[in-house]
Amino acid sequence: MPHHSAPQDPSDLLLRLYAMAHEHAIDEFQDDALRLMQSVLPFDSAMWGTARTTVAGIDVHTLHLFQKSPEMMAEYEHVKHMDSAAASLMSRRRGTVSVHAETWHHRPEEREIRDYLRRWEHHNNIVTADNDMDRQFVHWISLFRADPEAQGQAHEVRLIDQFAPHWMQALAINRRMHLRQVHPACPPPCGTAIADLRGVIYHADEPFKAMARTEWPGWRGHALPMQALDGFLRGHACHAGGTLVMRHHARHGLLFLKSRPRCAADELTPSELRVAQLTAQGNSYKQVAARLQRSPATVRNQLRAVYDKLGVSNVAEMIEALRPME
Repeated sequence: MPHHSAPQDPSDLLLRLYAMAHEHAIDEFQDDALRLMQSVLPFDSAMWGTARTTVAGIDVHTLHLFQKSPEMMAEYEHVKHMDSAAASLMSRRRGTVSVHAETWHHRPEEREIRDYLRRWEHHNNIVTADNDMDRQFVHWISLFRADPEAQGQAHEVRLIDQFAPHWMQALAINRRMHLRQVHPACPPPCGTAIADLRGVIYHADEPFKAMARTEWPGWRGHALPMQALDGFLRGHACHAGGTLVMRHHARHGLLFLKSRPRCAADELTPSELRVAQLTAQGNSYKQVAARLQRSPATVRNQLRAVYDKLGVSNVAEMIEALRPME
C-alpha cells in the first residue's frame, strides 16, 4: 500500500492541490491529485466520479479509475443494488464512511457483493460523497485498500471528510481552466459551460444561462436541452438554434461549451461562408477561385450574395459582420 510522509502543515497540502488544479492538464489532474492524497492517507486504488442516484443504485455519469480496470465497473452493475454503503450516503448532503466489506455486507443474501469486493480486493473502502439533493446527483471519491486488516480508522474518516470538499472543488477549478484554454476569448454576450455526456451541467456562466433561457423558455439550468445534446452526440460540431449558436469541444468525458447569439453570418451557406472567409483573409477573386477550383465569376456572384445577406457593401464591413463567428 503506497505511503509517504505527510506534509507537516495541512495548508501546504491544499496549496499544492490548488496549484495543481491551475497548472495540470485535465487528463492528468485526477491521478496527480489522488497521488497527493496518498501522501496523507495510504490506499491502493481509487475511483472518482459523478452519478445520479436511483432506486436501483448509482447511475454513473463520469468516472476516473486510479489503479483499477474498467471491467470492475462492468461487474459492479450486477451488484450495485446491494451497495448499502453507497446508499447510506445518498440521503444526506455530504458524508464519509469507512467500509469493511466482510463486516458491512455480512448477511447471507449479500454473498454476491461480498464475492465481488473480494475479487477486486476492495476489502476496505473509505468513501466520501457530496450530494446535490435537488438533482439527486452525487460527486464521490472511493479509496480502496486490499489488506483485509487495514480498516479505515475514525481519524482517517475525519481527515477525508475534511479534505474531500477541497479535492472536489479543485477538480471543478481544473475543468474551468481547461474551458478557458479551449474557449480563450469569450467576452459577453458569449457564454461558456461544462456538461457531461449525459447532459448534466457542472458549470455555466451567466451569459450562457441567459442565452439558454431565451432559446428554451422554462429551461431550469440543470441539463443541456436534448436538441443540443443529441446533435453533439451524433457528431455535430454545433447546434444552431433560433437565437443562439452553441459549439462544443469534447474531452475527458465532458463537453466544453461556448454559446453566442445567432447573427446574420449564420444564414450563409457553407460555400458562401468559405468564400467570405478567404476574401476576409485578403485573397482576390482569382485567388479564391483558384483555391476553391471555381470560376472567378462564380466567386463574384457568391460574394455578392454574401454582401446581400450580411447587409454590407465592402470587405471591411463584411469582416466585422463575420467577427461573431470567431
